[in-house]
Amino acid sequence: MSSATKDHAGLSDIFNKDEARVDWHDETLWFVRAKRDKAAHNLPEWESLRETASLIKNNVLSNLYNYLVEFETQAQKNGITVHWAANAEEHNRIVHGILKAHSVNRLIKSKSMLTEECHLNEYLKNNGIDVIDTDLGERIVQLAQEPPSHIVLPCIHKKKEEIGELFHEHLGTPKGMADPLFLTAAAREHLRETFLTRKAAITGVNFAVAETGEFVVCTNEGNADMGAHLADVHIACMGIEKIIPKRTNLGVFLRLLTRSATGQPITTYSSHFKKPRPGQEMHIVLVDNGRTTQLSRPDFRNSLKCIRCAACMNTCPVYRRSGGHSYHTAVAGPIGSILAPNLDMREYADLPFASTLCGSCSNVCPVKINIHEQLYKWRQVIVKEGYADPKKKLAMKAMEFTLSSPFVYKNAGKAGRWFMKHAPFTVNNKLNLWYQQREMPEVPQQSFGEWYKKNKKA
Repeated sequence: MSSATKDHAGLSDIFNKDEARVDWHDETLWFVRAKRDKAAHNLPEWESLRETASLIKNNVLSNLYNYLVEFETQAQKNGITVHWAANAEEHNRIVHGILKAHSVNRLIKSKSMLTEECHLNEYLKNNGIDVIDTDLGERIVQLAQEPPSHIVLPCIHKKKEEIGELFHEHLGTPKGMADPLFLTAAAREHLRETFLTRKAAITGVNFAVAETGEFVVCTNEGNADMGAHLADVHIACMGIEKIIPKRTNLGVFLRLLTRSATGQPITTYSSHFKKPRPGQEMHIVLVDNGRTTQLSRPDFRNSLKCIRCAACMNTCPVYRRSGGHSYHTAVAGPIGSILAPNLDMREYADLPFASTLCGSCSNVCPVKINIHEQLYKWRQVIVKEGYADPKKKLAMKAMEFTLSSPFVYKNAGKAGRWFMKHAPFTVNNKLNLWYQQREMPEVPQQSFGEWYKKNKKA
């Protein structure tokens, strides 16, 4: 992919070439947002739950070191082996080392955005280890050799007909078959053998309880449970921000998580893992990968409250009409746009600008992250650090010069109206990105200032 298209604007242009896809992508995600609203409105204590969750997370972020040490101590007492990874590379090496120690070259994995963030699948493949994703959506995008486009609905960008073609090619289903029930049954049969034969399973972690040393994995398909219970080695991969202080806190977050994500009252499976079964090894890898850096940024530390519900994606007008892949990062949408620049400000400098700053993301966030405010603040940091698009910087300089002088402003307005009327091609051209998506308005006869001066005595 050329550098010219490896930004949100270029990638969203690719997505927008299929107008029908954009429309149903938009409508489907708004349908999920509407389900979230209904679920939230059915709970009179919804805002109290949000406030409580936010305060618990504030406490965690202010005492993260102590809670992590407490979790490690309790987990080790339970028989879990705890590993620490400073970054994605170390995380991948640790996981690979565990697999090598057990001579494992084939494994199964449930949905984990952390492993997507660390590019674990690619790393293991390059080291001769076959990974099968067992979440249905993740398996679909894996067969398509694509990353997930959504953290809860990984293949939301694909039509059922496209999934049918993938299954025909890779699973041998009848050509042209696009019935969801049939395709789901085919996937279940395809994955059954892998559950029974793979000796190692990797899962993500939704919540880890410092008090007890246990961790909780939430799924709707039960695939994490199947993998973890049948495998001889269970490896859980977790960002260090997933800690909560006590088991009693879980009720708050479990009531918020799935209502915010899909409008369900609770996930189908909320599975607690506290100790390995007899004869099994259980490992958990605690990963930093930029999180302590984000923690040290006062304006952005609240982003670490995120529980990965994707409510901000489902409501975002930009995400819904540009697709998850346009964000070119593991976690897309508004939340991804405030997490990614922390990892690499230069590579992800475009993402905070891919927003209308409408605030809808902050309004639906179950842990009250001020997402739209952080997007605005990231824009300021990116410009100050010199990573902004040179064209935008030049345009802003010109705007600053124009708006700071009443004389220049008045004459620029007159010149603009003259060119729009007598030489419209100077404005209506391919260089004007705003015009490409809109029709230019009718040229006004006079400015507001001229009108007001003429009519103020009337």
